[in-house]
Amino acid sequence: MGKNHLGEFEEIVMLTVAILHGEAYGVAIIEEMETRLNRSVSIGSLQVVLKRLEEKGYLTSELGQATKVRGGKRKRFFTVTNLGKEMLQTSKEQRNSLWNAVPEFSLKAISL
Repeated sequence: MGKNHLGEFEEIVMLTVAILHGEAYGVAIIEEMETRLNRSVSIGSLQVVLKRLEEKGYLTSELGQATKVRGGKRKRFFTVTNLGKEMLQTSKEQRNSLWNAVPEFSLKAISL
């Protein structure tokens, strides 16, 4: 996948980060995705995609404060960048364009 393309999982991760707005860290992202999509997500696959999205410039991250609850371990919080927002908008427009091009009779067959 090129730098100017989002894979399905990348798009879902970015949308979830946007939904969590300021509270997007590994476990919270997984829980949100599993709740909304009824889809199992491994922490390993999520970490790979988060790193790749940061490298592409679509996400940024920063470490939060250490807490006793986590044994002094800090959470890494993710945020969608302006470039990431532009990519999500482009992706949305492309998908809408495709959905709008599907003939009505085809949609009736899909929604059985």
